[in-house]
Amino acid sequence: MTPEPPAEPPTDGASPDTPGTSDSPASPSLPVLREPADGIPPLVDTPDALADTIRALTAGEGPIAVDAERAQSFRYSSKAYLLQLRRSGSGTHLIDPVAFEDADGTPQLAQLQAAMADAEWVIHAASQDLPSLAMAGLVPTRVFDTELAGRLLGLPRVGLGALVEAEFGVQLLKEHSAANWSQRPIPTEWLAYAALDVELLVELRERMEQQLREAGKLEWAHQEFAFGIVKALEPVADKGDRWRRTNGLQHVRSRLGLALVRELWDERDLLAERYDLAPSKVLPDKAITELAASMTSGRQSASHPATRPDPVLPTRADLRTIEGFRRRNARRFENNWLAAIERVSQLPSRELPPLKVPPVGPPNPKSWEQRDPEAWARWNRVRPATQQVAEVLGMPPEQLIQPEALKRITHRPPSPLTEQSVDEALATLSVRPWQRSHLVATLLEGLTPRPEDSLPPG
Repeated sequence: MTPEPPAEPPTDGASPDTPGTSDSPASPSLPVLREPADGIPPLVDTPDALADTIRALTAGEGPIAVDAERAQSFRYSSKAYLLQLRRSGSGTHLIDPVAFEDADGTPQLAQLQAAMADAEWVIHAASQDLPSLAMAGLVPTRVFDTELAGRLLGLPRVGLGALVEAEFGVQLLKEHSAANWSQRPIPTEWLAYAALDVELLVELRERMEQQLREAGKLEWAHQEFAFGIVKALEPVADKGDRWRRTNGLQHVRSRLGLALVRELWDERDLLAERYDLAPSKVLPDKAITELAASMTSGRQSASHPATRPDPVLPTRADLRTIEGFRRRNARRFENNWLAAIERVSQLPSRELPPLKVPPVGPPNPKSWEQRDPEAWARWNRVRPATQQVAEVLGMPPEQLIQPEALKRITHRPPSPLTEQSVDEALATLSVRPWQRSHLVATLLEGLTPRPEDSLPPG
């Protein structure tokens, strides 16, 4: 029997399972921007209003500030529920993409895309917004990412609020950053907050471009921005076994318990997608792993009575002892959880998941000291050397090279080891040209074998 749809999630404030995203406490000495200078623009949610917006954007000039609000703490979908656009000579526009969806839920914004296609889009933290913008059919050809610019400049705080505070001496309040933007109608105070996110974005871009130019990093930024577009729009690879990232899984120490986590996770995901709810709104991770970890030993194997008893699968009464299963949505789906438990009880031993799975890619460098002393020796030369290069360039080490790329090339260096082979290996790991120009010589020196590399540890 299919359960009735769950109650709507809360409509305001942060999700209890997701911390707020404010990037800094308010500074009482600075003035606070509470409303856009031109007032709160009306919500664009009719064809005529969208046509007016498109005409205004086309008549404007220069870059377009772009932002998107999602509801991922509340909804299964990662689509945008509000779009904020601002352009010089055009003003600010707040677009409800839901109002322009077709029968299958895809926004029909092709004319808006055409009006914006040739402009540079200014986005803060573009990697977060580009996938949801693409879901709405909006894809840029050029981007300026103010957060990424801040990282390249080595700024200590790169949240939008922190950058606006530093550059303009005003505060942006972030009290609605974790709101449920799928709510309709959208409250007026939320619209004011959303409009303020693009109020100063183009001006911030101008200042940061100048700082990048003065630091000799503008070309680096252009490479990073272009790479960011490609990366954000790539199809998300299916990493498999997503259930193994369930919070609290480390407390589940039996294969049967892991099978229970897997089955409950899959059931929850199906329900979350069906009702467009964030999985945590259906059933929290903690409830799943707590139930699996609480399974007691007590069922003796009939074929091998001398063996240790198998864990006993939970019952309806066991579910009701765990707080997460007593939440309203979880109670509505109690029969689904019991059906999942029943499926686990029918699994033959060979279909139970292993307690551990082999790592994908190189193992953690912490294990190299004993397992691969030569790689360990290389790591202890390469890692501090690249950190020193990043320090000289004035940026975080991970901005110079991603930790995974550094780990891979250190674990298995190219052969023969030359500047060209190191450069080519880095390129296959998506390390950008500006990064490679600062890394190749350092890596070549660190990766070159030394007599002491093969000595046993200690």
